[in-house]
Amino acid sequence: MNIELTRFKVKQGKSEKVDEWMQFLKDNMQDVLVTLDGEKMYVETIFREHLNGDEYLYWYSIQGEGGQEVEQSEHWIDEKHMAFWAECIDETFPGIDLKTEVVMIPEKVRNSMR
Repeated sequence: MNIELTRFKVKQGKSEKVDEWMQFLKDNMQDVLVTLDGEKMYVETIFREHLNGDEYLYWYSIQGEGGQEVEQSEHWIDEKHMAFWAECIDETFPGIDLKTEVVMIPEKVRNSMR
């Protein structure tokens, strides 16, 4: 199982586009959830932060081993998601993985994630 929390910087001037992106995901949640199966993504959550004049998105995920990478997907949701990513995420600022210290998942839940 892979558990991650990663911070990505939003490009300057793209806050409204991020609003549109997040609304797109909310509005198309049924299709979004379908794509998670192929990725073996059990939990994926996006957080947003404004700090010192910059904007960041944080991805928290719990993913099983051997899932399809989103970049390999041909599903229309993933293609649109990656287009938003390319427009909004500042690739000159490398994503920062926060260090996992403690994982608290009850065994019965953990067993259902295999």
